[in-house]
Amino acid sequence: MRSVTLCHHDAMRVDHVSYAAEPDGSIATADRLGEALGVRPVYGGVHPRFGTRNMILPLAKHLYVEVVEVLDHPASDKAPFGQAVRHRTEEGGGWLGWVVAVDDLTGPEARLGRASVPGNRTRPDGVAYTWRQIGVKGLINDPQLPYFVQWDEASPHPSDDARTTVTITELQIAGDPARVLEWLGLPPDFAPVEIGFEFVAPHGAPGLQGVTFATPDGPVTL
Repeated sequence: MRSVTLCHHDAMRVDHVSYAAEPDGSIATADRLGEALGVRPVYGGVHPRFGTRNMILPLAKHLYVEVVEVLDHPASDKAPFGQAVRHRTEEGGGWLGWVVAVDDLTGPEARLGRASVPGNRTRPDGVAYTWRQIGVKGLINDPQLPYFVQWDEASPHPSDDARTTVTITELQIAGDPARVLEWLGLPPDFAPVEIGFEFVAPHGAPGLQGVTFATPDGPVTL
């Protein structure tokens, strides 16, 4: 067992974690997670390009949990993100992956050899979120790896709705920290701070196994 940490700073930081809805849907799933954490979920809206929709648990420290479900829509059969969500939900739902925000996607685009794609969703109250992302295919092929997002300058952030002190303190990942650092474009001796990472050797498929949150009632791991 080995632990490393990832920094929470402007250039590269953990942005959010994604949880694929259980068979009874994103609202019921988000309600269960929210009750466990003492956080009220809010409706996030539809991702028209990906054929999904989500519920959001806004957290402190510019973080959030996304509970996402696939729609019966042609886009969900074509978009890698929609495919990943569908597969995880068909397995019963659960942690799908983690996401890193960067100020500039040029580096990830160069390493992966392709361009990022735009993403957007609009809440029923008209609040619109826009960003670019890359790396979901990496998540599908090797679920220990995060994908990357760059929020548009004019876009709000889902954590803006946070009315809580609850935040993420650690991710538990079945995988190899050296592989994750390579994917992030960081040197092997990188020693960041803020969010802890506990890596364990995968017994079966690698991927995000659990998330620990700091709550007013103490640590909670889901």
